[in-house]
Amino acid sequence: MNDENGAQEHWATRLGLQALFFAPHVVALLRLNDLVPLIDADHRLMRVYAVPDNGEDRPDAAELIRADGGVLLTMPQIRRVAHGLVLAGSTRGIHDVLGPLLLVPHGGGLGQYRPHRTDTDAALVTGLHPAQLMRDGRVRPDRIALTHERERDLLARFCPEALPHAFVGGDIAFDRLVATAEYRDQHRRALGVKDDREILLVTSTWSPRSGFGRNPELFRQIVEAAPRDRFRVVASLHPQIFSQHGVGQVLGWLSDAIEAGLGVLAPHTDWRGAVAAADYVMADYTSVGTFAAGLGTPVLRLPHGPQPLLAGSPTAVLAEHTPRWDATRPLLPQLHAAADAQGRGLGARIAGLLTSRPGEAGKAFRKEMYELLGLPEPARAVPLSPAPLPQLVSRPVIPRPRSRPGG
Repeated sequence: MNDENGAQEHWATRLGLQALFFAPHVVALLRLNDLVPLIDADHRLMRVYAVPDNGEDRPDAAELIRADGGVLLTMPQIRRVAHGLVLAGSTRGIHDVLGPLLLVPHGGGLGQYRPHRTDTDAALVTGLHPAQLMRDGRVRPDRIALTHERERDLLARFCPEALPHAFVGGDIAFDRLVATAEYRDQHRRALGVKDDREILLVTSTWSPRSGFGRNPELFRQIVEAAPRDRFRVVASLHPQIFSQHGVGQVLGWLSDAIEAGLGVLAPHTDWRGAVAAADYVMADYTSVGTFAAGLGTPVLRLPHGPQPLLAGSPTAVLAEHTPRWDATRPLLPQLHAAADAQGRGLGARIAGLLTSRPGEAGKAFRKEMYELLGLPEPARAVPLSPAPLPQLVSRPVIPRPRSRPGG
């Protein structure tokens, strides 16, 4: 089915509509993969993938697709045919794809400020701006998935033309995290904790403004500050860090911390199991910290560079109401202060800002997907599955020889 023209029906065992998963980077791909179980068993559909040529980490996204057994099409192939359904994890490249398109948010929803991308728009909202959603006066996505009702107001403000295309579907990533929490003990064991030690998850997004970008000694400092007989410290790094710098280089930067006991989640693997297992989380403005807070886990914020956040968004509320780590002070009292913030109801507030349809995202997305396909929805319900067990980097770190006295 994937010759020069994108489909070779003569060789096909089963014919059906193509559902194209369109992901410009690894984060978008991982979020789209949450939707795979909603259509995977349908014999009327064929799942295929594509990565835009200008994707930030195209080689890594393509490698993950192939490793998972997916059919990866080229951009020339997908431009030649109209697909039965296009699931896009970002607005990048959506104007080049034919077929009914469902735009799915990645991260903590569409309503967060990002650094300006044009000279005229100093406060461009990710995924909700006409420059991203429209071309030649036409809204490209047929359906735009919003995680929360408040995003509908944002869309009306920034791109009212797109409002008729929007629906509030909730957050399937958060729903799966909640489902994962029921298996906390298994996820703890996967992180190497079989005793009563607490798990401290330290997570950083990418860019020079991020916690790790701003402080290269971040992980070593935290491992040394956390009593080893009480804590298992685990690092979760944004996929873009590994994609841009290479796994070997990143592990080299972390080698001192790894030698001191840091565990590192394997690149491009699911972070939710580690969040479900964690007793505390230290995070910059990454959405992983926001999801952890919504689950009820105490979050201590990592210092980071300026990052404009939309007032009232989950990430902004978290930043406003959680303490910030001070490397010059003992760590334990600061973690306890983070737990006190959770004790005042912060987690429930964050959860209420993450999704307007808790536990219902799978049903909402499936309904919209089959309406776009023009097919009746299968009668068999698809249960919400927990995230897979977390995977740690398995590459051994060889201790460096220590200098001998006088030599």
